[in-house]
This record gives sequence, C-alpha cells and structure tokens, in this order.
Amino acid sequence: MEKPLRRVAAAALAAWALAAGAGERVQTPYTPQKVVFDFYFDDPAKIGPALYWIRSLMNPLLAEPYGYAPEELDIKVVLHGQELVTLARRNYARYRRAVERMRYYADLGVEFRVCGLSLADYGYRPQDLQDFVLVVPSAITELAHWQLQGYALIRPRILEKRYATEEIR
Repeated sequence: MEKPLRRVAAAALAAWALAAGAGERVQTPYTPQKVVFDFYFDDPAKIGPALYWIRSLMNPLLAEPYGYAPEELDIKVVLHGQELVTLARRNYARYRRAVERMRYYADLGVEFRVCGLSLADYGYRPQDLQDFVLVVPSAITELAHWQLQGYALIRPRILEKRYATEEIR
C-alpha cells in the first residue's frame, strides 16, 4: 500500500514541478529604439552572422504587438574591421548576399557607416563603396558620439557553432 502511494505522490510532485517551472512568455513594453552596432570583425565572412543581430532587433519591434514602422527605429551600424571589404564595389560578386542584405536594411532606414581611417588603411576611397554607405571620420569617435546621444551600443559576438541544435537540445 505504501509503494503505490509513493508513486502517486512522486508523479504529483513531478507534475507540479513541471507546471511550476514552466517558462512564461511576456511582452516587455518596448519603445522605439535608438541603437548603434559596432561591427569590428577579424574575418569578412562574419558580416553574415552579424546581420542577424540587426534582424533580431528589428523583427520583434516591427511585428505585433509592437507594430512599429521601420522609420520609428533609429539604427546605425559602424564598420571598421575586415568586414568593410564586403562593401567595396569590386568585391560585390564575392559578398553579394551580404551586400544585398545590408541594402535591404538600408532601404528600411538602417545607416551603414564606415570608418574613414580604416577605409584609408585598406586603400579604398568613398566612391569605391556601395551607394548606401556613409563614410565617417573615425569609427571610435562615431561610436562615442552616438552613445552620448543616448543610443544603446550593441557589439555582436560571432562565435563558431560547435554543435547542431539537435545534438544538444
């Protein structure tokens, strides 16, 4: 008699623990955002994963229940690492997919700003870049400027995926 009671009690406790420990979806009261992204990568290919950070910021804000229009968001991306070569017109064929994603975001109002110092280090001129790019004097000064204007700073961390989701789920 005691064993069945223990089993029932254990099952009830497990059910309670599952119910009590379940996650809850909340709707944080987001407001239109002012964000500056700092892109400084050691590999031009990292631009692709970094652009998902922009998507991850914008998509929830554009969707319901928030429903903000793209022009209500103020997003700037400052590029000053090796990823800036993706914006050179002569490299378009190699980085077409990333360039078109950036162009898509630029059409939604995201500003892509390239460091003039880094541009010179790579031997590029402003006219060598895609037409949606702005060239600023210095990435560091640009980042400080926008932070002083109240923009949130986001620095994407691009890590190498070591496991498939199915392996660790």
